[in-house]
Amino acid sequence: QDNSETPIENLDNPPNSRLFLVTSRSVSDDVIREKFAVFGEIQGVWVVKDKQTKESKGISYVKFAKSSEACTAMEDMHGKCLLDGTKPIKVFIAQSRSSGRHRDVEDEELTRIFVKIPKTFTEEDLKDTFKEYGDIEYCVIIKNKTTGESKGLGYVRYHKPSQAAIAIENCDRAYRAVLAEPRSKNLSADNDYHSSGRAEHMSSDLGMNPYSFGVSDPGSYAVPDYRSSDLITRCLMVSSRASVTQEQIYGLFDLIPGMDYCEMQRDHCGLNKGHVVIRYNNLGSAVYAKEKLNGFEYPPGNRLIVAHIEDGEDRTSPVGKMAMQLVAAQMMSMVWNGPTTSQQLMKTSTGYRTASPMPRVQTDVSLPPLKNLAPPDSRVKERLFVVFSPAPLPMDVLEDVFCRFGSLVEVHLVPGRNVGYMKYAEKESAGDAMAALHGKMVNGVRMKVMLADPPREPREESHKRPRTY
Repeated sequence: QDNSETPIENLDNPPNSRLFLVTSRSVSDDVIREKFAVFGEIQGVWVVKDKQTKESKGISYVKFAKSSEACTAMEDMHGKCLLDGTKPIKVFIAQSRSSGRHRDVEDEELTRIFVKIPKTFTEEDLKDTFKEYGDIEYCVIIKNKTTGESKGLGYVRYHKPSQAAIAIENCDRAYRAVLAEPRSKNLSADNDYHSSGRAEHMSSDLGMNPYSFGVSDPGSYAVPDYRSSDLITRCLMVSSRASVTQEQIYGLFDLIPGMDYCEMQRDHCGLNKGHVVIRYNNLGSAVYAKEKLNGFEYPPGNRLIVAHIEDGEDRTSPVGKMAMQLVAAQMMSMVWNGPTTSQQLMKTSTGYRTASPMPRVQTDVSLPPLKNLAPPDSRVKERLFVVFSPAPLPMDVLEDVFCRFGSLVEVHLVPGRNVGYMKYAEKESAGDAMAALHGKMVNGVRMKVMLADPPREPREESHKRPRTY
């Protein structure tokens, strides 16, 4: 049923401005219009009905004038009930010709924009320019792989789709902001910078289409067998059986300097395939990342598989392979070797490895030196409540990290939940830990660190099992 004068050809103009709803069959178009009108100008509401019975199929579309209005509505209304007694609705950005699928509130592609910037911009300049539109996850400036100079292009990743949409709609037109789509599009002449900049950075730098890996379907690819390969390249494939996000892998591999590119691979339906492509700007970083993080447990109990993949450079000849191995060894020696011989490279039957173990704590937070725990009978003056994503860190790692701010009495993890408490004998220590660690990544786990509510039970009761409801 079409309740709008909106022409069919304008349904995706602007992009991502139309919602796809799954509702109870009793929900009418009038109810939908009433509930969604608060988010902006509605240009049309369509309730899909059975051709024979004329009854609703429980599927509807809502067209907004702006993408930011549609994204805000999706974020706010997903999981809400439109009428008493009806099931919670599901809200998606409707499938368009460009995306080929419905997109939900967790879709990473809706949160990252691609912009043209002055070549003098630093990442801090980029962040300062676009932070007024929403909370920024990270900024990346695309640089020439040879000279290290900015190409005048960059990415801004927001926490919410609506924030990215608002940035595109409201930023200066000179930035020519667009969503950073993962697949090649037939772009207009006005967007030549997008194709020549982004495609050059991703396709020519990798020597191939980074999304198709040489197969006809751009949403799928064949994963090669790396077990017998001695390939050494700057490009890595990270595989995980457990569910991980692109940002979690980005945070883990960005601990190693020189990462140019990180992209989650998805199938034609947009589902996470459990593979992420990483590219570094030098062989040394790539070799180091592969040897240090292959087999690393993230989340705890899930071993990552990291392997080199082709980056388009010809290394088929024995001389070529030997040259790459030599370059990798030299790069690693220059970048990573410490003052002790224990960190010298050793050639093994499976490739290059270092004798030094991987640090127990991996984070980009500047942590103070280790400090002793407070006596276990110390009076707890402040507690921090910590939420872990995707899973809690081991107890020894948590003690290692949180003791560095002084007066840590105890670490307590709540059984069966991704939360815990850090107990401190001094409020100042707890405040320092919260300020330094809130929102940060440690060993690939993001932590939200907040002040805990005062305990309901007296001190002598605190060791009893928490009450469950």
